[in-house]
Amino acid sequence: MSALAYGMQLPVQSQSTIYAEPWEATAGPADLIAVARAADRAGFAYLASCDHVAIPRRLAPAMSTVWYDPVATLSYLAGVTERVRLLSHVAIVALRHPLLTAKQYATLDHLSGGRLILGVGAGHVPEEFAALGADFEHRGAVLDETIDALRAALGPEEFPEHHGKLYDFAELGQRPRPAQDRVPVWVGGSSPAAVRRAALKGDGWLPQGDPRDRLPAQITRLRRLREEAGIEDELTVGAITEPLYVGEPAWDVGRRTLTGPPDALAESLRAYRAMGVHQIQVRFRCRSRTELTDQITAFGAEVAPHL
Repeated sequence: MSALAYGMQLPVQSQSTIYAEPWEATAGPADLIAVARAADRAGFAYLASCDHVAIPRRLAPAMSTVWYDPVATLSYLAGVTERVRLLSHVAIVALRHPLLTAKQYATLDHLSGGRLILGVGAGHVPEEFAALGADFEHRGAVLDETIDALRAALGPEEFPEHHGKLYDFAELGQRPRPAQDRVPVWVGGSSPAAVRRAALKGDGWLPQGDPRDRLPAQITRLRRLREEAGIEDELTVGAITEPLYVGEPAWDVGRRTLTGPPDALAESLRAYRAMGVHQIQVRFRCRSRTELTDQITAFGAEVAPHL
């Protein structure tokens, strides 16, 4: 059994009250660079950035209005890192025409030397769709076709072709092409529709908030759906872990946070691998950028070798 890969959602770039730490409110580009470089050095598989265009006032107290653009953010960090992959977690691709999305992400993949992972999801904010003239009610069906259109538009052909119910294009060239022959598409979400979409259309699955006890049933369903569809390629199964703190914290990190020596943390995290998970997304409790980069470094050096 291969080792668990590990990646992380970037701080600062999205600041929902569910997970943002207080220090992030005054952080900026220099902090993102420091975190990205620390993760790159520590062997993290990917850095992830979220996607929201605009947050309605009714949701702003909980979600905040701080949501950096993922293409701009990941492109910026591609220039200051060397090997870590760049994940949109998740791009709400149904908000945009697939040729526009393909142009942006193909350029990112080209500039980064083939480090893009395109994570996609359905979205959940009706006002955001309405403002952009996108179909919220049927966003699942729109996403399904958008994935198909993006497969064509991010493929090797300079003049991609797609003929569907919503989008129809041919004889329109786009360069630069992605550096990768096939850009991995990971599908986010844990609803029955999202799991089915991941199984049938994705190269990976990004669950949204599934606790450990729910994952085995979800993974079983993913595998069954792919088997029934005759899909033999392996699906990269992800999981979002509990919050982590390497070592014994001297402050209240919350009762759900996994803490302790590296070997104990690794033993706990290996349970994900036993379920059939291939990559875990970790988030560290921290009071400052320095504490976060120290946690990243400690995880890569002391926990990861035991995964």
